[in-house]
Amino acid sequence: MKEPSQKEPDRKQSPSGEPETALPQIHWDDSQMASSYANVVNANSSREEVTLFFGTQRWNPAEGKKVVVNLSNQVILNPRAAKRLLTLLAAVIAEYERQ
Repeated sequence: MKEPSQKEPDRKQSPSGEPETALPQIHWDDSQMASSYANVVNANSSREEVTLFFGTQRWNPAEGKKVVVNLSNQVILNPRAAKRLLTLLAAVIAEYERQ
């Protein structure tokens, strides 16, 4: 798996002239990761969490207007992680649209 890009931390000095502490290096362990495809996503939220639902939609014209969505994954995030996801998705979509 390609590791997400990680910027090299800036080596800045604090106002007192002492070097600031460098950020820890992140290792993305994908040994337990599972992948699944989704063409449908929905979300709910409460004060403490944001819940994302992922699944696939199938529609059979013979069944009329009935659309079945098979939910396969649920991801629960705290609001801080949800905001980070929003920022990441906006950047990814902006890059996609530039292509």
